[in-house]
Amino acid sequence: MKQKKDRHSPFPRRFDPAMMPPMQQGFVLRLIQRAAFVRPEEMGAVLWSFVYFFLLLSGYYLIRPLRDAMGIAGGEKALPWLFSATFVAMLCAVPLYGALVTRLSRRRLVPFVYRFFAANLLLFFALVMLGVPRPLIGRVFFVWTSVYNLFIVSVLWSFLVDVFTSEQGKRLFGVIAAGGSAGAIAGPLVTAAVSQRLGQTHLFWLLVLSALTLEACVFCARKAELHAGSRRESHARASSDKPVGGSLFAGVRLVASSPYLAGIALVMLLLTTMNTFLYLQKTDLVRRAAQGSAAQTALFAWNDTAVSVLSATLSFFLTGRLMTRLGLAAALAVLPVLSGLGFSALALYPSLAVVAVVEGLRRAAQYAIERPAREVLYTVLPREAKYKAKSFIDTVVFRGGDAASAWAHAGLIALGLSFSSISLVAAPLAGLWLGVALFLARREKVMAGEVTPEAAPASPEALPSAKAPPA
Repeated sequence: MKQKKDRHSPFPRRFDPAMMPPMQQGFVLRLIQRAAFVRPEEMGAVLWSFVYFFLLLSGYYLIRPLRDAMGIAGGEKALPWLFSATFVAMLCAVPLYGALVTRLSRRRLVPFVYRFFAANLLLFFALVMLGVPRPLIGRVFFVWTSVYNLFIVSVLWSFLVDVFTSEQGKRLFGVIAAGGSAGAIAGPLVTAAVSQRLGQTHLFWLLVLSALTLEACVFCARKAELHAGSRRESHARASSDKPVGGSLFAGVRLVASSPYLAGIALVMLLLTTMNTFLYLQKTDLVRRAAQGSAAQTALFAWNDTAVSVLSATLSFFLTGRLMTRLGLAAALAVLPVLSGLGFSALALYPSLAVVAVVEGLRRAAQYAIERPAREVLYTVLPREAKYKAKSFIDTVVFRGGDAASAWAHAGLIALGLSFSSISLVAAPLAGLWLGVALFLARREKVMAGEVTPEAAPASPEALPSAKAPPA
């Protein structure tokens, strides 16, 4: 029987592997199933989620090098102020997002958020074309982009942990994350290719292209939701049409009252502290090595591309196998162990080459392994925690850690500490991070029903409905 097509799309409403030519069907199924153990009935949801993530990050990475080049234009001393302004902007944005989540259903939330940010991108483009002073636009754009990128990715992962179960997340989130890594390859390649050939004003046409990718993400999210709900139609439709409800500041309350969510917040804080330390060291070294905004933009873009190639490879071929065969704890342990080794290496050999290698390996591991594994932790939680507590951790805690660690780094520099000494300060934090990650992995197994509570470390959990079925 032929499947009914969406009148706005040439694709079938639901993907059916049997509709593919036999040779193509066998190759595609074997490739994806070897990478992530995808079942035939899950193929449509996985492929649309893959494309969704690809478009989302390709659109963001088109403009990320512009943000980085604008951020370092004022020198390294300006970055702590920009991080602090970003944190303040995030504090203002999170309650507004909480109000949206309270009132809008999942089906309406994703289009609203993405179209709002697309309109913002077009507004920045209009301001550039109207001749508004570039330094002013640059500072505002740096802060706005730092808010924007966290929200759009947080919304995507909230969507994914809401439509996939814990067991599915361990198998599928790696290959879906590979779509994001592939998009992070495509975006910088486009930016790097045009940055040396076009003037800085023409580069801002990338804002328009980025806005278009957000609209395409809305379509992909709708298709992914249709496929993910095909095996439990009535429950999925009811969940996607129903607002999450609750209070505006429920995310803060949930994190404060749950050891499990507080542990995730602490992991996020340690992650962003180490990220910021490396970022500040890299930007100072890049500013000295590359002269001119176009050269700096191209250098950031090629660096992003190299990281994304490694991340896509790890996501597609390793992450699913790691989580299903060795467990969630092994996946969560990778980045803290790598961070401890990396900062130890930087303490011994502080240079641009070592910083680039350490940051590249850490970012690849974060995007390919740590982020999908961390998102699995949310699959066992109620819907309000998936959207509100998760958003609070992904945005306020993340950017708060950015601001605090940026000022801490500036304070250590003011005290006369070298890059080597700062690396020695950061390295021991990896041990704390590892311990919290192992605790969270154990609690997730209990909440998912994989082990009995008696077998897990004693810890009162403030989310009694944590085993509520996912939408």
